[in-house]
Amino acid sequence: MSSALSKLRQAYHLFKDVDFNQLSHLASKVDLGAVMKAVGKMDETQLQGLVKMLGASSGHKHKELPPIEGDFYHLSHTLTEEQRVLQLKVRAFMENQIKPLINRYWLKGEFPFEIIPQLAELNICGVTYDGYGCPHLPFLMEGILAMEMARVDASIATFFGVQSGLAMGSIYLLGSETQKQEWLPGMQKLKTIGAFGLTEPEVGSGAAGGLTTTAKRRGDTWVLNGQKKWIGNATFADVIIIWARDLDDNQVKGFLLRKGTPGFDVEKIEDKMALRIVQNGLITLRNCEIKESDRLQNANSFKDTARVLQMTRAGVAWEAVGCARGAYESALAYTRERKQFGKPIASFQLIQNHLVEMLSNLTAMQTMVFRLSQLQDEGKLTDEHASIAKVFCTLRTRDIVSRAREVMGGNGILLQYDVARFVADAEAIYSYEGTKEINSLIVGRAITGFSAFV
Repeated sequence: MSSALSKLRQAYHLFKDVDFNQLSHLASKVDLGAVMKAVGKMDETQLQGLVKMLGASSGHKHKELPPIEGDFYHLSHTLTEEQRVLQLKVRAFMENQIKPLINRYWLKGEFPFEIIPQLAELNICGVTYDGYGCPHLPFLMEGILAMEMARVDASIATFFGVQSGLAMGSIYLLGSETQKQEWLPGMQKLKTIGAFGLTEPEVGSGAAGGLTTTAKRRGDTWVLNGQKKWIGNATFADVIIIWARDLDDNQVKGFLLRKGTPGFDVEKIEDKMALRIVQNGLITLRNCEIKESDRLQNANSFKDTARVLQMTRAGVAWEAVGCARGAYESALAYTRERKQFGKPIASFQLIQNHLVEMLSNLTAMQTMVFRLSQLQDEGKLTDEHASIAKVFCTLRTRDIVSRAREVMGGNGILLQYDVARFVADAEAIYSYEGTKEINSLIVGRAITGFSAFV
């Protein structure tokens, strides 16, 4: 009796999901009576094998799949409860407010100004600074938040990095107390937008000794002449940090250029293939007069400028991680849904190999930047620490987004699947805040004791 009941149960599991229209179609091709007779002669072991075989052939859509999670080593579990809450708060903002609109703005090359008040409500600007309304959290959290932003869109992460890192950081590290009080509270609330003007049309990597933008002091006024290129936020910023070479002592100095200053002109750079939402500008300064009170009082040489770059370069490495993570998670989700030859392509060996290679690189990048931020929080961060992370992470990001594009086939070049945007934006992250070559030379100098800079 128990054997008969067992067979009935097995039969139920075999046929409980059968569509009777399909069964009728099947009857025209095979002798169902003979099939049932054969099934009836099977012992329990054979029946269980048949159920397992049939389940394996049709069970993909019913199978409970693991969560899509780019944090394979669970590094986020090392955060405090408050830090984890903030991370997830920013992730929800990016997923719910940014992701639905970002491809549209990316395609048009425009900035979604309507998000600025919402971004301000997160209260994360100047996240590591003490005072002036800033949260004063560990550098690790600055990196985590940069990653969360870039995981959805690298342009928004870059806008935020310019505002919170380069612009606010220049004032926080190198400004007088009066300058800090005037600018930082408004910038923290995103009521005042900042930009950072270092790179020039003919001077990128050689900024340390080759700036062509000049500053000449005349009494209590400085007269600036020259051009700056690729300056993010420049088209709408309220204040731009301009770095210029003092004609009297040949040292690099920083200036707070206010919006609307006579002699200042900015032209939006068009037709970019990457970071299209970031409003990069070509700035021209023609006898632009700036008061001595608007000179960064503690910026007296390029070594001071480098302090800002060291602090923010770590953030760029985190942005690279976010871009790579977004591409990996998008590709993984796609391969689990996309079917070829009757099965999800995620079940194919070659696809799984690509995914594992992507995850391996991503995990290595994440562990590296976690340690990088720990060094920063311990006050032990050096130029070479930041530079090697920037080199490694941006290189690996290029590889990850390339593999993500590959596993998605032709759909990988469509904006609607996001990976095309990650592929393009990875190229910009690879280049800004110091090229691979320049950052490699910084590390090379540290480990060999010899400078290979020209």
